Amino acid sequence: MSSSHRPSRLLAIPLVLLLVAVAAFGYWRSVSSQLPEGLSMANGRLEATEVQIASKTPGRLAEVLVNEGDRVSKDQLLARLDTRTLEASRTQAEAEVLRAKQTLAAAEANVQLRLSEHHLAAQELKRTTELFRRNYASRQLLDQQQSRLETSDAAVNAAQAQVGALQAAIGAAEAQVAQLTSEIDDSSLLAPIDGIVQLRLAEPGEVLGAGGRVLLLIDANDQYMNLYLPAAQAGALAVGDEARVLLDALPERPLPAKITFVAAKSQFTPKEVETRDERQKLVFRVKLRLTDPAAVPQAKPGMPGAGYVRTQAMDWPANLQ
Repeated sequence: MSSSHRPSRLLAIPLVLLLVAVAAFGYWRSVSSQLPEGLSMANGRLEATEVQIASKTPGRLAEVLVNEGDRVSKDQLLARLDTRTLEASRTQAEAEVLRAKQTLAAAEANVQLRLSEHHLAAQELKRTTELFRRNYASRQLLDQQQSRLETSDAAVNAAQAQVGALQAAIGAAEAQVAQLTSEIDDSSLLAPIDGIVQLRLAEPGEVLGAGGRVLLLIDANDQYMNLYLPAAQAGALAVGDEARVLLDALPERPLPAKITFVAAKSQFTPKEVETRDERQKLVFRVKLRLTDPAAVPQAKPGMPGAGYVRTQAMDWPANLQ
């Protein structure tokens, strides 16, 4: 009987030793992971400012000049909509401007003619009035000259009104040309920032509506991490304080950061953080922005990690310096 229990005892001894080793390792991890007083930590995810490149007006996408992962510079041409219809409309509007200007020139010449006629009628009325006063002209002749002057005055007013109408028509046609030129310019989609093409959302030949998305850019020079901290910790922080970001993929490369935002109002922890119980806690959002993201190009938006902040004056621990 003693011989039958000996193998089970031999197996139990390594199992006990293994459990003791696991417990010791867990205790060592818990002790080593404890933060010194004055240092707070929360989990987060590295993010970057995103910019949607979209069409302002409806149209067919003619070409996309960049691919996912390409680095682009500000004002670089990224994509272009088909502008043939707009260009034809602009040519027609420019022709309307030219035609209206030619008509305006003729109308202005007509105004000068009518003014000359008005001046002559006024002179003749003046002479006829003097002759009538001396009894050398009849009342009928005087009335005819008066009527002629009034007719001439009406002709001047009509000619000047025509000039005003043509000037308004030219302004409207020029506004149409300017609008079409603006739409043609807007059909060339330019990069508003220096960035990286994250997504290519449309291909040449697709018909886009107003606001149709073509590309998604990220600003690699503006990377940050949002932390959610309880009031006791968030209340000790101020904008401009130093911080550190430690990514899971780069555990030996702490990234220097600064606090650029501390929420003035609490909120429930977002659903992507921790468990359902954790999400019922009221916390304050704190934004950490990397001070030199280009120094560590391996750090990519979307990488999980942790953010560290100091709630009192102290030196950074060796693993965060």
